[in-house]
Amino acid sequence: MILYAGNVLSSHGYTPTFIETLSPKLSEHYEIKVVSNKLSQPLRLLDMVRSFFQLKSKLQLVLIDSYSMKAFWFTYVLAKLCRMYNIPYVPILRGGGYPDRLKSSPSLCKEVFGNAYRNISPSLYLKKHFEDSGFDVTYIPNFIPIKNYKFIPRSIVGPGLFWVRSFHEIYNPIMAIEILRSLKEFYPEARLCMVGPDKDGSQKKVEERIIELGLSESVKLTGKLPKKDWTNLSEEYDIFMNTTDFDNHPVSVIEAMGLGMPVVSTNVGGIPYLIEDGVDGILVEPRNSQLFTNAIVNLIRDKDLAERLSLNGRKKVEEFDWDIVKNKWFDLINPLVKNKTEMNVLS
Repeated sequence: MILYAGNVLSSHGYTPTFIETLSPKLSEHYEIKVVSNKLSQPLRLLDMVRSFFQLKSKLQLVLIDSYSMKAFWFTYVLAKLCRMYNIPYVPILRGGGYPDRLKSSPSLCKEVFGNAYRNISPSLYLKKHFEDSGFDVTYIPNFIPIKNYKFIPRSIVGPGLFWVRSFHEIYNPIMAIEILRSLKEFYPEARLCMVGPDKDGSQKKVEERIIELGLSESVKLTGKLPKKDWTNLSEEYDIFMNTTDFDNHPVSVIEAMGLGMPVVSTNVGGIPYLIEDGVDGILVEPRNSQLFTNAIVNLIRDKDLAERLSLNGRKKVEEFDWDIVKNKWFDLINPLVKNKTEMNVLS
């Protein structure tokens, strides 16, 4: 029996986190309990702890989506409980702010990650930082079912911009509007589609800025969309923008590469470990809309560049297909947990 603890908040209008993608795949092979969908952080932690005690006699492994800010305490509490009852636990490192946490809380990090059965990182960026701090880390990338992403090669791209993320200040959605304004100086027909739920009130600021700049006819805000809907919508656009100030290993960028969209992104956090500048994407300094605009203009004008990024991006993310990545998870879990096929044979 596996307990998988993380933020299961899509029912509250939030973008699904990776636990909601990974757990259905694992549940095909293992008995697994997933928590928690409580919106309040204290109630979410309580739900995780309650589930632990309800299941502890059957638990063989606890997986913990591990974040670096306030939700770090979810990992800390669950790790402590696992050690008390001698249950193996595996933190899955999600927080792009972990380099700071490793420096500010070295004793807490040693207690949590030094005693883990295994530490898993979906990004080479966090893997390096944890290893530099003396922790053993196994790299298992985020995955996508590649067959679900229709590849459209972009050999010629126009000024149709696509943005997919939650509206939150750390993702700097308002910079997307500033980029559109600058791009219209070169291409008056430029347009932007932004997909994602509002998380901290940033969408209202974006809407206000759109009106201030007179861009209402050029911007489409869809809110949260099912994956199938936004991937279909992406066929009407050419260039994927990632304007974030803070990032780790974003699935939305991986998905865009799978769709064949050339990606222009800020070079923050784990992004340079995912994208090779000029090979399968373009990287620019954060919080600089003019540099970002210049990169887009160059991409539109350079057919060979656009085609190279489109083809290489798809080739790279084919390595993240579930049929490849799943074996890494099986190698981690099987020594501890019997899969459903084995259980049926034994019964």
